Amino acid sequence: MFTSKTSLRVRYAETDQMGFVYYGNYPQYYEVGRADAMRQLGMTYKDMEERGVVMPIARMEIKYIRPAVYDDLLTIVTKVPEMPSSRMHFDYEIYNEAGTLLNKGTTVLAFLNKKTGKPCPAPDWFVERLSHYAKK
Repeated sequence: MFTSKTSLRVRYAETDQMGFVYYGNYPQYYEVGRADAMRQLGMTYKDMEERGVVMPIARMEIKYIRPAVYDDLLTIVTKVPEMPSSRMHFDYEIYNEAGTLLNKGTTVLAFLNKKTGKPCPAPDWFVERLSHYAKK
């Protein structure tokens, strides 16, 4: 299983009237963790798109446990629990500086041919790169 960690500080604009991170911001935090995980694997979404593959979200699940608040330094733990086929699963855990689990989630992204918009298998070069890092 590949795991990455990303830090992010909660900005004031991300909070609601109660002083909590607005619930709709968590998918953006997942995106930050996912994009950083891809970079740690040595690739980016831009690379994927230039090679003719896009990865839209097919499903997302979120569990809110405790609220994050303004100026919290969050750690987004992003995991790839299994090798991708035509879809790729990402699991997320978000912690505050005290190490308290605040949020958990999962996203499933589909691999699509950029030109046709039709599902395609995960590219071989992508799977090779992931399997190389997953074994470490």
